[in-house]
Amino acid sequence: MGEAERGESAPRIRVPFYCANKHEVVPSFSHEAQVPDEWDCPRCGFPAGKDPDNPPAPPRTEPYKTHLAYVKERRSDADGQAILEEALAKLRADRAAVEAAMRG
Repeated sequence: MGEAERGESAPRIRVPFYCANKHEVVPSFSHEAQVPDEWDCPRCGFPAGKDPDNPPAPPRTEPYKTHLAYVKERRSDADGQAILEEALAKLRADRAAVEAAMRG
């Protein structure tokens, strides 16, 4: 089975990669393939490089922002207050129209 059915495997090389957490991963590549400079560590997900003494720095993670935080980046407090007043005025007008329709 295997090679008997599919033929000979391509010649392979094994290249070690090292992440910032000192994990080592050794994937194999075809001799003809271009070996990448970085590889994702399967244990921690950090990027891993070929130099064990100088691995790539872990990616900087941005803290989670709420929708409100993104809105506050784009709008001032005065803008937010104006939008709130406009929305409340519309709701009050709609409620008054419904109440008038129910009475009449």
